[in-house]
Amino acid sequence: MTERVHPGDSPPTSGEHSVPKPATSSPEKPAPQPGTYVIQIPKDQIYRVPPPENAHRYAHLSKRKPRRSTSRSCCCCLLTTILALLLAAAIAAAVIYFVFKRESPNYSVESVAIKGFNLTSPSPLSPEFDVTVRAHNPNDKIGIYYEKGSSVKVYYGDINLCNGALPVFFQPTNNVTLFKTALKGSEIELNNAVLRTLSDQQNKGAVPFSLKLRAPVKIKVGSIKTWKITVKVTCKITVDKLTAASKVVSNDCDYGVDLW
Repeated sequence: MTERVHPGDSPPTSGEHSVPKPATSSPEKPAPQPGTYVIQIPKDQIYRVPPPENAHRYAHLSKRKPRRSTSRSCCCCLLTTILALLLAAAIAAAVIYFVFKRESPNYSVESVAIKGFNLTSPSPLSPEFDVTVRAHNPNDKIGIYYEKGSSVKVYYGDINLCNGALPVFFQPTNNVTLFKTALKGSEIELNNAVLRTLSDQQNKGAVPFSLKLRAPVKIKVGSIKTWKITVKVTCKITVDKLTAASKVVSNDCDYGVDLW
């Protein structure tokens, strides 16, 4: 039985020479791991900003959360400023309050001339009161600016008879000022009971009224002016009759201030 001989690699003949493979200077790139892919994209198709059609997918990336440290520092500065202003206002209010508590202005009603009262007729009244108010500023270092927006009202019980306002003026230190104001009412209806009571009081020479004065003022201390504060004066006055020649029998005035 003959053996089958497989031919092996024949050695090169004498005329043939083996040509070696040229060596490459750059190292070979490692082969990718199994299960991975390498995608090559042209450089001109790489975007730093997503194209318009895909921009909505990345909109959330551009919304940065505000820095908490910056917002907290702003809040702290705002609170500090508010507290400083409140403290300064409180100190100023305390100074003004104690100064005026020690030497508060004095107010009184010097005279009243009354017109327009006809107690025998049931027709509506149009009363007029010409009132002279005395204001005394006893302070040595404080002046008072009487500003626009004041009001003066006369009441009989809870019935508002007439209204008016104070003139605008400046009252210097240690000063007494008499200012007159004309108060007018219109279409004031009084029932028979009120008319009879007024008539009886006039016969007795004692007709009571209430005068309420509200005046915005600014206080001047040296060269500094304060903000507007409201002077409140309520006077209980009694006159002897309801005519232009009436006289003030008694008057008692209370004084107060609204600092804000």
